[in-house]
Amino acid sequence: MSRQSHSKTQDDVYTFVRRVAGHQGWELNQDPEFLDDLVSGLRQNYARYGYFLCPCRDGTGERHKDRDIICPCVYNVPDQREYGHCFCALFLDRRFAASGKRPQPIPERRPESLFE
Repeated sequence: MSRQSHSKTQDDVYTFVRRVAGHQGWELNQDPEFLDDLVSGLRQNYARYGYFLCPCRDGTGERHKDRDIICPCVYNVPDQREYGHCFCALFLDRRFAASGKRPQPIPERRPESLFE
């Protein structure tokens, strides 16, 4: 049996992240080049794995092991609550976005045991 081909256009992925942001009441990163890089990473991961794996984390390619880092990841809300943005800075809390601050690196919440 042949492996199923997974593909999304860049526009498809932009539609996905805009819908997620709108549904959740979040903003997207306001740096167009950085945002485009994140969307490209999501697109590549979708082509590779068949799901939107966080572009800033390494996954296994096994959906059940990666479920916590499928975009938007389970760490997104606590990261936004504490830092104003998610780990990869794709999604921003509205107050953080309105502040004009730039996202900064934040600590990884994902337990190391899940990296293996």
